[in-house]
Amino acid sequence: MTKTATAKAMGLPLNQILDGDCIAKMRALPAESVDLIFADPPYNLQLKGDLHRPDNSLVDAVDDHWDQFASFEAYDRFTRDWLAAARRLLKPDGAIWVIGSYHNVFRIGAELQNQGFWILNDVVWRKSNPMPNFRGKRLTNAHETLIWASKSEGGKYTFNYEALKALNDGVQMRSDWVIPLCTGHERLKDGDGLKAHPTQKPEALLHRVLVGTTRPGDVVLDPFFGTGTTGAVAKMLGRDFIGIEREPAYREAAARRLDKVRRFDRDALETTASKRAEPRVPFGQVVERGMLRPGEALYSPRGGTAKVRADGTLIGSDIKGSIHQVGAHLEGAPSCNGWTYWHFKRDGKLVSIDILRQQIRAEMEGDRAH
Repeated sequence: MTKTATAKAMGLPLNQILDGDCIAKMRALPAESVDLIFADPPYNLQLKGDLHRPDNSLVDAVDDHWDQFASFEAYDRFTRDWLAAARRLLKPDGAIWVIGSYHNVFRIGAELQNQGFWILNDVVWRKSNPMPNFRGKRLTNAHETLIWASKSEGGKYTFNYEALKALNDGVQMRSDWVIPLCTGHERLKDGDGLKAHPTQKPEALLHRVLVGTTRPGDVVLDPFFGTGTTGAVAKMLGRDFIGIEREPAYREAAARRLDKVRRFDRDALETTASKRAEPRVPFGQVVERGMLRPGEALYSPRGGTAKVRADGTLIGSDIKGSIHQVGAHLEGAPSCNGWTYWHFKRDGKLVSIDILRQQIRAEMEGDRAH
């Protein structure tokens, strides 16, 4: 049964936008049914009056009713309740991303730890085109903070390290992400030509999160769905989503947006896999399947040799052991990757034994596919 079929069997409303309060809706969903949660909760900005530019024009700030709370205590109760509902939904190896500003992210981080989440990273989203500080009384607020946390300390969360490295031009992905604010054609507008949502997140941000910490077919929940950036990127990347949004205007904008989104072709959904995620192949399998024969010679890059034994070990002039141990001994090194170190001869040419491992892995993948 596929992941999607399993999720449907649990009664999950996949690829739908649920109308209502996020806490009540999450409490009504099956426990341990979601792989990842991306949450962009209200900031609780505590704005005091209008904000104007130097030319006296009004700034379209976040002053909507959904961002207003009577006190810090009220906001903390709200945070505690939605995080508890979210944690119940996560699978044992699930994870959560929460994004916030300096107004709320520290309070959310403390509550995450209070509830047993295990913080994996905080990521600084540095905006390449931030809004200036018009009053000139503070630093320009040019970033937001994302917290990535597993459900528990021992959770085996998804992390596609090699995929993020490939996305970053072959360099290990850092925890500071330079991505522009959502502008231009990506910014949704309402019937009056105004921003459909004041805090719409850029698709590039969600693309990085979902490529890095989910797999195709995973279920991604967004309890503060807004105009649907999480759903749009999830759909493109072959993930299933569940959105929760109580504001009718946002739901309608998100639904129109999602109708236009095309899922990527299946081949395009594949990402660079971690070497650790590939099936383990003992060298003994190569021997017992006759791909190399007992007594056959293997050759090192420096011209050293060892013979294959029937049990999948090697024997050299003064050493016997695994392909890794014998290679390390010949090199005088603490360790050695025997798969890339040793070669065998075919038609007078040296061939890496790793070719044989990849052949077995390809057969294993084919078996799983069927």
